[in-house]
Amino acid sequence: MRRNTGKPSKTDNGKETTPMAEMERTRERERGALEENTYERSMRARKEWTERGLTGPVVVTQDDREWFQARQGKLFYYLCPVSHKETPLNHWRVFMHDIKTVSGKHRHQGGLLIYVLEGVGYSIVNGERKDWKKGDLVLLPMVPGGVEHQHFNLAPEKGAARWIAFINMPIHEHVASDLQQVENSPDFR
Repeated sequence: MRRNTGKPSKTDNGKETTPMAEMERTRERERGALEENTYERSMRARKEWTERGLTGPVVVTQDDREWFQARQGKLFYYLCPVSHKETPLNHWRVFMHDIKTVSGKHRHQGGLLIYVLEGVGYSIVNGERKDWKKGDLVLLPMVPGGVEHQHFNLAPEKGAARWIAFINMPIHEHVASDLQQVENSPDFR
């Protein structure tokens, strides 16, 4: 910071002069750590989200995840914003479901895409049977009160029917989708 002190000074030849300005250095106090608050947490989360987009995995392999038995059935999650926070697309839930004979039954708002990878079977959607086979796309509709559904394998002797589901989480949040387990899978013990 420069400041004119107004004090005269002498030059080498002995004459007095008043300097236009003398340099007076001052050091600004360094700011400590920022206070932890909602704004700072939001800024940190945004930075982490951006970093995930730049450095998160581009390919998620089957070796990166594990199958597990749940109340709804045998599941394998590729993307899940709750469990897999390292992925850049945290607005999606993508999972596979193996159906040995019958899945559990649950109800939630629809807006779900199911692509059948293997097998043949059917789903009961709000009391109505919908048949499907390998290569089919099953669309669970968005209806008031949600969609109660359960999935069945018509050829268990040939192995599990397998499908992969895609859920866009902002849509589920927008419609305040609730999830209620109505009946557990017989494989859940």
